[in-house]
Amino acid sequence: MRNKFFSTLSCTVLVCGGALADESEIARGEYLVRGPAGCGNCHTPFGEAGFDMSMELAGRLVEDNPMFTAYAPNITPAGRIADWSDAELARAIREGLRPDGSVIGAPMPFAMYRDLGDADLSAIVAFLRTLDPVENEVPASVYNIPLPPAYGPPVESVTAPARGVTVEYGEYLARAVSHCMECHSPMGETGPMLDGDHLGKGGFEFHGPWGSVTAPNLTSSEDGLAGYSDDDLKAMITEGKRPDGAPMLPPMPYGYLARMTAEDLDAVILYLRSLPPLPDA
Repeated sequence: MRNKFFSTLSCTVLVCGGALADESEIARGEYLVRGPAGCGNCHTPFGEAGFDMSMELAGRLVEDNPMFTAYAPNITPAGRIADWSDAELARAIREGLRPDGSVIGAPMPFAMYRDLGDADLSAIVAFLRTLDPVENEVPASVYNIPLPPAYGPPVESVTAPARGVTVEYGEYLARAVSHCMECHSPMGETGPMLDGDHLGKGGFEFHGPWGSVTAPNLTSSEDGLAGYSDDDLKAMITEGKRPDGAPMLPPMPYGYLARMTAEDLDAVILYLRSLPPLPDA
């Protein structure tokens, strides 16, 4: 990872010739973190009325099952990332490798984040550095399954598709940014099944205070989205409401997805409509 991109990342992200990161870059990072990436959906603790925004991104227990007990760490400047360089933080986000080379485990969606574009990754890091520090000690995660030495070869550089209401950009948002396809694809023995025979057909189970939830089919089949209008889908994605008004359950990050721009939401729906029909998992 010590390549051209990362050798210049700290300059690009926060300080370059003594100047602070460009405001537009920080704004882009805020939009991604607090919008379609929904980072707080895992990293922000719960209070009595939902997410405790006074503890935004300060870490919490995310999943406790026989395979692992996973805690999302504190990613404010009071957390462990304070001692990491911008390049090290970027590599941890996109590749799941800490500065000491150890691997970060599930449920962080590295299969998706490996495709984050360089500019968006830089913007996310820039924004995280601007957060108010929140003190919160989070235990280390415990894994009863073997973790891989890495999630793939080093990522040299990624150029995201041009922004716009296109299938290509919608796919980038749904996969690399919002990681929808990881949660909405079946879980296999080695993780989410992201091949063409399984992508988007649902079946991933989640467990939490709300009970047990199974991610639904997102393909264009009758088991999936064929019976829904675009407006139906927009309400389901951003409001958590079915066409009949029935509420949908977590962990879908409705509050974060509600902050998506109209164009980004249209691009995601355009991509979902392009998925080949598959039966429910």
